Amino acid sequence: MTTAQPYIISGKAIAPGTMHDVTFPVTTMATGNASSLALRVLHGAKPGPAVFVSAAIHGDEIIGTAVIQRLAQEIDPVGLAGTLLLVPVANIFGFMTRSRYLPDRRDLNRSFPGSAGGSLAGQLAHVFYREVVGRCSLGIDIHSAAIHRYNLPQIRIAAGNRRLVELAMVFGAPVIIESPLRDGSLRDLAQKKGVDMLLMEAGEALRFDRLSIETGVAGVNRVLAYLGMIEADDGLTEVGIPARANRSVWVRSPRGGVTHRVRRSGDPVRKGDLLACVAGLFGEDALEIVSPADGIVIGHATLPVVHQGDALFHIAVIDHPERVGARIDSITDAILASEPEGFAERLLDEDEVV
Repeated sequence: MTTAQPYIISGKAIAPGTMHDVTFPVTTMATGNASSLALRVLHGAKPGPAVFVSAAIHGDEIIGTAVIQRLAQEIDPVGLAGTLLLVPVANIFGFMTRSRYLPDRRDLNRSFPGSAGGSLAGQLAHVFYREVVGRCSLGIDIHSAAIHRYNLPQIRIAAGNRRLVELAMVFGAPVIIESPLRDGSLRDLAQKKGVDMLLMEAGEALRFDRLSIETGVAGVNRVLAYLGMIEADDGLTEVGIPARANRSVWVRSPRGGVTHRVRRSGDPVRKGDLLACVAGLFGEDALEIVSPADGIVIGHATLPVVHQGDALFHIAVIDHPERVGARIDSITDAILASEPEGFAERLLDEDEVV
């Protein structure tokens, strides 16, 4: 068996078949305390590709943090081929303040490639690219919807990249969407530097949900197995074919008021299907909101109080949406069936936690 060479990072040599936690200084805060970017390096006993998995580039999008916690506990570097870099919180500043942004009000995912002498966001983007992205051939970046919104687990990829289509199919999220790259985003920089990127969207800001976490953990493991980095798990090989979309539409509220939703993320819809009703404070002048296309609901607002023009639903336009809806139901049922009996009853309400 060929043995990997030591992995050099931050002036340290990490032996094959071991892991090491590394921190990179970023900047100094107003208190005088230094801030840093933390990552765990799992360096395999055998040679292989270098892959990173990152979360919380937007500080309140913490679903990926839970996914990476699971990966960090489950993947053994002794059985790993290649190197896996895990970044549970890319935007530590927003994470601490439960905010999407950094203290300078900049969006880290619009600040790449950044610079060593730039803004706070620019400095962090510079370190993140230099020490994480630039070392890898593939990255999996995990996001969630904004606060008071929920996203069905989905993979977003750049259009026209057959390799990314292949990897996205392997990941096995219910829906794959070809979405445009935005200037200054991590995906945009990665493509320019020849690094393939899968972006997972799942769940809601500042919340964990089991469907999103389980889909993320299983998907990353499938990709690593496909690349030959870990042994394939028989329980992960059976995955349905994801739906693919290259177009999506937003459905907005026609008036301000209170909504009563009848559809949610994961539901298949046909053009003209009722999505929700919105009415005034006394329930007067109710208006029906219907789907403008055949597809699958990939995101919905969770807050019933809306202004006119608020985005209520995000629909991926696909053929045969019922097939995707049935697959999502089967995934959800399998996750619930794996829980210990009485799990739901043991959860505490928020006002019971002290």
